[in-house]
Amino acid sequence: MSGAELAPEIAARLKRNADGLVAAIAQEDGTRDVLMQAWMNDEALALTLATRKGTYYSRSRGRLWVKGETSGHTQEVLDVRLDCDGDTVLLTVRQTGPACHTGTHTCFDGDLLLGRG
Repeated sequence: MSGAELAPEIAARLKRNADGLVAAIAQEDGTRDVLMQAWMNDEALALTLATRKGTYYSRSRGRLWVKGETSGHTQEVLDVRLDCDGDTVLLTVRQTGPACHTGTHTCFDGDLLLGRG
C-alpha cells in the first residue's frame, strides 16, 4: 500500500503476536454491535489512523486490505482505542453495508454458545 509509518510512541505501546500483529475489533457506532475481529500490523494501524478507513492485514493473503475495497461495505473509523495490555485495538466505526464476508450485519450473529439463561 502506501508505506505509512506508525508514530513511535504508539508503536512502543503495542504488544504484537509472533507474526507482528495485534487483534482489531470493529464496533458499530450507535448500536455498539461488535461487527468483526481482524488483524493489524503497524502499517495497517498507521493507515487506519491516517485515512479513517478500516485497514487490516490478511493473514491468508499476506497483504493489507481496506474494508470494502471490493465489496463496497466500507468502514469509516470514528475513533481508535488501545487496550490496557497493548495487544488489541478497538475501532468505533460507521459501517456501510454488512460487515461480515458472509453478508450478515455482524460476524457474531450466529452460533450462540451460551445464552443469558
